[in-house]
Amino acid sequence: MEQVTLTQDEQTRLQILNSLLADYMTIDQAATLMGVSTHHTRRLLAAYRKEGAAALAHGNRGRRPSNITSETMRSRVIHLARTRYSGANHTHLSELLREHEGIDIGRTTLRRILVNAGLVSPRRWRPPNHRVRRQRMPCEGMLVQIDGSYHRWLGDDGPQFMLLLAVDDATGKVASASFCEYENTRDYFLLVKAMIDLYGVPIALYTDRHSVFKHVPGGGLPSAPTQFSRAMNDLGIQMIFALSPQTKARVERVAGTFQDGLVTELRIAGATTIEDARVVLEDFIHRFNERFGVPAREPEVAYCPIATETCLDRVLCFRHTRKVARDNTVRYSQSTLQLLPGSDRPTYAGANVDVLEGLDGQLTVEHEGQIIPSQEAPARPDTLRGVNGYSSHAPPDRNGLGGRWEAVLASLDRERAEESSREVVYRERKKVAPSPRKPTPKQITRWEAVHAAKCRGLSIRGITRETGVHRITVKKYLKADSPPMTPSLKKAGKT
Repeated sequence: MEQVTLTQDEQTRLQILNSLLADYMTIDQAATLMGVSTHHTRRLLAAYRKEGAAALAHGNRGRRPSNITSETMRSRVIHLARTRYSGANHTHLSELLREHEGIDIGRTTLRRILVNAGLVSPRRWRPPNHRVRRQRMPCEGMLVQIDGSYHRWLGDDGPQFMLLLAVDDATGKVASASFCEYENTRDYFLLVKAMIDLYGVPIALYTDRHSVFKHVPGGGLPSAPTQFSRAMNDLGIQMIFALSPQTKARVERVAGTFQDGLVTELRIAGATTIEDARVVLEDFIHRFNERFGVPAREPEVAYCPIATETCLDRVLCFRHTRKVARDNTVRYSQSTLQLLPGSDRPTYAGANVDVLEGLDGQLTVEHEGQIIPSQEAPARPDTLRGVNGYSSHAPPDRNGLGGRWEAVLASLDRERAEESSREVVYRERKKVAPSPRKPTPKQITRWEAVHAAKCRGLSIRGITRETGVHRITVKKYLKADSPPMTPSLKKAGKT
C-alpha cells in the first residue's frame, strides 16, 4: 500500500472532510474552516472519495510553473507603471499595456507584481457584502473565538486592565480566560497554552485584526506573519480574521456578561489586585459554563491532542532569526549567548540560527530543528569598566597607593567635574549665530528627486526605497519649499 505524507494543513483538511462525510457539518462550514470556497471544497471531497488521502497532496508540489512571468517582463512592467503610466489603476494599466506596449498580462498577475514592488492601485473600492447570521459549529473544538476586553474590573475607582477570553463557538463555553495589563503576544500565548492543556488543539481560531494576530503594513507591502500566527501555523490551527466586531459576536456577548457579573463577584470577594482577580476568575468560569453553556449539535469532540513530537514550549514562544558571529556568539536584546560545540559540528560561525525566548524569559538557540547547547557569554571589557573608565573592581596595588586608591579616584573625578563646568561656561560665553551654508549640488539633486517622487504619488517609504535617502531626510525635504539651508560647519570665534 502506497504511503502518503501530508502536511499539518493537509491533515486538518483530512479531518474536516471526514467530518463532512459523516454529516457532522455542511459544505459551507467545511469551506470556512479550510479557508477555501465551497466549489473547491466539493472538488476536494470528490477527489478524496476517488483517490483517498493522496488526493489532498498537491500534484504540482516542487514543480516550476510553466506560465511564470519572467524577470525581464516584471522589470519592464514596473518601470512602465512608475514612469509612463503613473497614476493608472491596475485594471486600466493592464488594458494600456495590452493596447500600446503589446504586453498581454492579466489584471491579477499585474496587481501581484505591482503590490510586491510597492505600487498600489489608486482606487480601492469594494462592493458591500451581504451579511447573514452564522450558525454555530456542530462540534466542540471546531472553532474558538478569542478577544480581549478592556474594562475597570475592580470597580469604577479601580484601574483599567484587560481580560482575555477564548470561547468555544459550538457550546458558548469559556475554554480559557486570564487577566493582564494590556493585549500582548505573551499573554495570548498563555491563554492558548491553558486551553490546549485543558481541552486540546482546536481546528480554527476566530480573531480580530489586532497587531498580535495579523500584520497589516502600509504602502501596499506584503504582510508578514506575526509571532502568534506563526505559532498557530506550527500547531496546525487555521486562523480566521473577522472583518467587523459583529462577526465574532459570541465572544463579544460573553465579554459583556463578564463586565456585568464578574465585576460584582470581584467586589464581593474584595479583590484589589490582578492576582486577586485571577483567583475569583477560575471559580466564576466554572459557574458560567454550567449556566450559559449549550450542548453541541454533534457529540464528537474536534479538539485534538498535541503530537508527541511537538514541544509546546518551543512553539508558543518568541522566535527570531540571528546570524552567528565568528566567535560563535549570538546577540539577542541585551544578552549575548555563547554557543557550545557539538559532536557533529564544532562551529556555527556564519550560520543562521533561531533564538527562542520562552514565556518565562529563558533563551534557547535552535538550528535546523535541533537545540544547540549555549550559555551566557563572558562580558566584554568595556562592560566591565566603570562609568569614568575605571574598573568596577578594585585594582591591585601596583603603584604603592595602598588605601589611598579611592581618594586618588575621587580627586580625579573632581578634576573632571571642574573641567566640565569650565567648558560649559566657555560655551555660554562664545554663543555666536552660525552663518547659513548654501546647499550642495548633491542636496539640490536629492531635494528635486524627492519632490518629483511625491508628485507621482509615492509614500515616504516608497520615496526612501527609490531614492536611497533616509526617511527623516525625506520628511525634511518634503516640508521645505526649497533646498534646505544648513548652519556653517566652521567654529565660531571667541567674543
